[in-house]
Amino acid sequence: MTKQEEHVRKPEWLKIKLNTNKSYNRLKKLMRDKRLNTVCEEAKCPNIHECWSERKTATFMILGDTCTRGCRFCAVKTGLPNELDWDEPNRVAESVEIMGLKHVVVTAVARDDLNDGGAAVFAETVRATRKRNPGCTIEILPSDMKGDYESLHTLMDSKPDIFNHNIETVRRLTKKVRAIAMYDRSLQLLERVKEIAPNTPTKSSIMVGLGETKEELIETMDDLRAHKVDIVTIGQYLQPTKKHLKVERYLHPDEFEDLKQIALDKGFTHCESGPLVRSSYHADEQVNATSAQRRIQYMKGYESQGEKLEKFNF
Repeated sequence: MTKQEEHVRKPEWLKIKLNTNKSYNRLKKLMRDKRLNTVCEEAKCPNIHECWSERKTATFMILGDTCTRGCRFCAVKTGLPNELDWDEPNRVAESVEIMGLKHVVVTAVARDDLNDGGAAVFAETVRATRKRNPGCTIEILPSDMKGDYESLHTLMDSKPDIFNHNIETVRRLTKKVRAIAMYDRSLQLLERVKEIAPNTPTKSSIMVGLGETKEELIETMDDLRAHKVDIVTIGQYLQPTKKHLKVERYLHPDEFEDLKQIALDKGFTHCESGPLVRSSYHADEQVNATSAQRRIQYMKGYESQGEKLEKFNF
């Protein structure tokens, strides 16, 4: 084994304990029965067993399972997309109710074949979920929709509790890592959300281990703050298959703690930073005070009516 191969061998702290208990298997069956996709499965998230088995949370991926882009870090399949399924918003809303979620993340494959990038279906999913689950807070994680701000207005009219769009990597590596997406366009999208909905928290995520420097990571944090981003998550890139970008370096947990402190010192209201952290990690803790209060009031409403709250994960 060469020194380079030894350098990128997966370290001990990235070993994951699988826990496919009844809760995990029940949620997996529910997803199949409702013909729903989750980014947890499609993107091979390392936290899927923790979230599905213990936290009972999931990130729904709408607009099909086929992306029109081919980012070199992502395991979601690329190709000709499916036809739009206008019943999908209702199936997501029903599943959120069955699972008893207090917070749900809705993401989607990139749909560059659609004029609005899928914004209309996205917005309808938010509305249907909130109508059926008024106590559930909702985070959305869309593509950049190729910078179409009319589509962004369509999406924001549905009033999500958190708007999340991932910058993914530092400026220098963007062209190598992301397909079609542009570093500055992502920043502009996040800032435009604040212009439309000043009180909605904005969020972004950075992968590390792709060859970036610490100085570049700090510059990316500065760029996000300059564009009024409130929340940042930082996690280790893991190569999903041999066809994807190789890991250049595995950061030690202490380095993630250091990056977290830097982020908080720069003014981010919340930062999740760790080897297995992904964009939706502990997302329920990141809503603003207004959204959290709505969730609490809903819970109190059930209590005042004498109804049990056992199915709600408050």
